Amino acid sequence: MAAQTTLKTIKSLVPLFDRVLVQRFKPETKTASGILLPASATKDPLPEATVLAVGPGATDKDGKVIPMATKPGDRVLLPGWGGSSIKVGEEEYYLYRDSEILAKIHE
Repeated sequence: MAAQTTLKTIKSLVPLFDRVLVQRFKPETKTASGILLPASATKDPLPEATVLAVGPGATDKDGKVIPMATKPGDRVLLPGWGGSSIKVGEEEYYLYRDSEILAKIHE
C-alpha cells in the first residue's frame, strides 16, 4: 500500500539512500483532432516518468556507497506496481528504489 503525504512544495523533499523521486507523465486525454479518450484507452501498460531528485545511494556490506543509476532530468520507465505516492497540492509524485526502475529512455 502506498503512503500518502502532503507537502507544501516538492523541492522540500530530499530522497534518502537509494530512493528516486519521480513525476509520472500524464497520458493524453485528447487526440490531435480533438476527440476525448476514455480513461481505459489512455492507461499505459508501463508508466513513464521524469526523475526529479535522487538520494546519495545505498551502502553495501562494506560501507561503500553504491552509485545511483539515475539522475535528475532522466526519463525513465517504471514498473506497473510499487512506489510510494506523495501528494503536493493537486500533483502526485512517487518514490521508488533505484533498483526498481526498469530503464532509462534516451531520445
